[in-house]
Amino acid sequence: MQAIAVAAILSGASCCVLQAQSKEHVIAAPNEAKWGPAPPMLPAGAQIAVLAGNPMGTGLYTVRLKFPAHYAIPAHSHPTDEHVVVVSGAVSFGMGDKLDRASAGNKTLPVGGFALMPANMNHFAYTGSQGATIILYGQGPVEFKYVNPADDPRNAKK
Repeated sequence: MQAIAVAAILSGASCCVLQAQSKEHVIAAPNEAKWGPAPPMLPAGAQIAVLAGNPMGTGLYTVRLKFPAHYAIPAHSHPTDEHVVVVSGAVSFGMGDKLDRASAGNKTLPVGGFALMPANMNHFAYTGSQGATIILYGQGPVEFKYVNPADDPRNAKK
């Protein structure tokens, strides 16, 4: 019982610390998002709208990402946990060292679906025929480490 009380206190303290890091409130309707091309660490075609924080900084961030139909992010990992909420369309996720659309372990998440990709866990994602929009949040800085360096769009010949 004492462990539960300590956990409750710590989670409450954590909540207060997270709130204290935010310097201003954000209240934004979906149509107010300012979209632009996603960073070059993602395959071309994705769009991003930063909702709060700085994904490339060291603090908390929240972004919307919009993926076109038949979009794929090859197997990769991140140095921090990645939290994903699907807000339109559907996104399929799988774990492993290679994007494998036929893997029985893949799961397609519809609107409202949530995924947590722990730090350093290899995973991949892809959309179907309608594309999708997600909210992605976590602790920056955001970084992608592709399992196969040839899959990293930053390594593409220009």
